[in-house]
Amino acid sequence: MAYRFVAAVVACGTASLALAQDRAPDGRQYLSQPLVKSIYTADPSAHVFDGKIYVYPSHDVPTETPDDDLGNQYAMHDYRVLRMDKIGAPVTVGPVALDVKQVPWASQQMWAPDAAYKNGTYYLYFPARDKTKDKNGLGKFMVGVATSKSPMGPFKADPKPIAGAFSMDPAVFTDTDGKSYLYFGGIWGGQLQRWKDGKFDPSGSDTDLGKDDQPALTGKVARLNADMKSLAETPHDAVILDEAGKPVLGGDHDKRFFEASWMFKRGGQYYYTYSTGDTHFLNYATGTNPYGPFTYRGHFLLPVQGWTTHHSIIETGGKWWLFYADTQLSGKNHLRNVKVTELNFNADGTIKTIDPLVK
Repeated sequence: MAYRFVAAVVACGTASLALAQDRAPDGRQYLSQPLVKSIYTADPSAHVFDGKIYVYPSHDVPTETPDDDLGNQYAMHDYRVLRMDKIGAPVTVGPVALDVKQVPWASQQMWAPDAAYKNGTYYLYFPARDKTKDKNGLGKFMVGVATSKSPMGPFKADPKPIAGAFSMDPAVFTDTDGKSYLYFGGIWGGQLQRWKDGKFDPSGSDTDLGKDDQPALTGKVARLNADMKSLAETPHDAVILDEAGKPVLGGDHDKRFFEASWMFKRGGQYYYTYSTGDTHFLNYATGTNPYGPFTYRGHFLLPVQGWTTHHSIIETGGKWWLFYADTQLSGKNHLRNVKVTELNFNADGTIKTIDPLVK
């Protein structure tokens, strides 16, 4: 197997070497290559602002914390924005856009963010643990918002998290009528299972939901107020239905929602996309409005190298593009690298399945 060395920047700012494989451990080739190799990046939320592509990823950092089901190994503490003129163009890595130390209510773990633009202001939405303590001595995940006049930041965080939003993985979708919606939620380490009826249970289950024969836990969606900083309503369940029109069950781990909501609209149809988590698929379901219910359609990305799959989808240059991440540069689940590949559709609007590893 061929190997090559690439430079990587670790959390303290000093350079080290990360071992990258030209081929995956099973001998297959990677479909695409990392967008940047100077830092570790994951969970890419891509947007087109003023004709340029901006990607808002998590910034993975080395840690000695072992892998666990709560995601404690994902110790990210700041954000850095990526910019490119077009797909395939050189990528600029911005300076620190926001650090957890600059968020009054947050304690640690700045996980997958998203961004939006309205009336001259850029909004950065992010999850982080607050300063409370649960049975594990950890804070609960909340969703915050920060603003800037530049898409690269720096961003200034609001002093409190968004009231009514919780868990992790915020994603903002702005419809053609100008209304914007916030999607959020993730189970296991994202704690969504602890938020029954919108109230946090600090003693609740961490991973075992115990409801395989009942409708699966869903991601949440709520319309944003015009200020883009507050919810206009109580969050709704983003329900996913199976082919028979029944809610997908919790035990169907190949279909049910786990994390990483992302909404886009194409041909008048709403595509609700998400990750299945422990089965490592990216799935999509379609509906007639931003709230759903959404009918399950299938996988559009097969498992990548690494545990997590978190993505975004944009249209630019007359094509659709999928941003995702794997562990090619490090071979470690908590040190990932963002990639992009073209997303193609069939004539009936279904998405062609992508295999991130090819023979």
